[in-house]
Amino acid sequence: MNLETVAEGLQSPEGPIAMADGSVVLVEIRRKTLTRITPDGRQEILVHTGGGPNGAAIGPDGAIWIANNGGAIGWDDDYSQNMPHWTPPDHVGGYIQRFDLQTGDLTTVYESCQGRPLVAPNDLVFDDAGGFWFSDHGTSGREGRRHGGVYYATADGTRIVPGRRYMLSPNGVGLSPDQKTLYVADTYLNRLWAFDMTEPGRLALPPRYLPGRIVCNLPGHQPLDSLAVEAGGKICVATLFNGGITIFDPDGSNEHLPVPDLFCTNICFGGPDMRDAWITASLTGKLYKTRWPRPGLRLNFQN
Repeated sequence: MNLETVAEGLQSPEGPIAMADGSVVLVEIRRKTLTRITPDGRQEILVHTGGGPNGAAIGPDGAIWIANNGGAIGWDDDYSQNMPHWTPPDHVGGYIQRFDLQTGDLTTVYESCQGRPLVAPNDLVFDDAGGFWFSDHGTSGREGRRHGGVYYATADGTRIVPGRRYMLSPNGVGLSPDQKTLYVADTYLNRLWAFDMTEPGRLALPPRYLPGRIVCNLPGHQPLDSLAVEAGGKICVATLFNGGITIFDPDGSNEHLPVPDLFCTNICFGGPDMRDAWITASLTGKLYKTRWPRPGLRLNFQN
């Protein structure tokens, strides 16, 4: 895989969106911004989000929706790169934001579900009905782990429901090409989950004693981060420590493509043939571009 460095000096990039004009809009978690990267590498801050913007997607209204962890990630200032650390003790919770590209307005749409505050929203994906699934990653402090979950919400701000609560560390989320399966990467389990759906926004009953179907558990220490799905159904998951992209078939077989960063956090697809791939390398603060061997799945409402 030949990687082209499009931008560097980013502060923990994540959540890339391939735009129609060839630019990429992404979040910078540590800088707390939504940022546009032009094809020539120029960086433009679109908005300061506060908290910790962690994932982004274009909604049916043309706005950019942001999963904001509320500042759930601390940073190791003794390290020369973007090394994540324990959740700060003053962290309260996260939220879902909406940024209007036309007006520049940033609003908070969801902060809780059924009276319970969201912990640390991480990633989101829109279905063809115009609603979105998002992961709540939870937090890790010195006193232990606060678990997360998977939720569904509508873009009109009127409905948010839990899909699965009490998961260890749900991170990347994506939909199968037929929109009938929700994939969720669980970071600390090295696990890719699959959740069957009965209709938009509703998950089928899970197997006994499990929240969903297990696609694969990676061996050793290979935590999983965010993901994108190929047009043919393969699931491409950014992988930590064994830095790169792990490509899973729905049957669990997989291969790994290395990227020179221990904290490879996400991938997105775009371009005329959907074979242009952009990869965020968080630790070194870089955005890479490469030609992918197969076309990615065009996201709902993608330009």
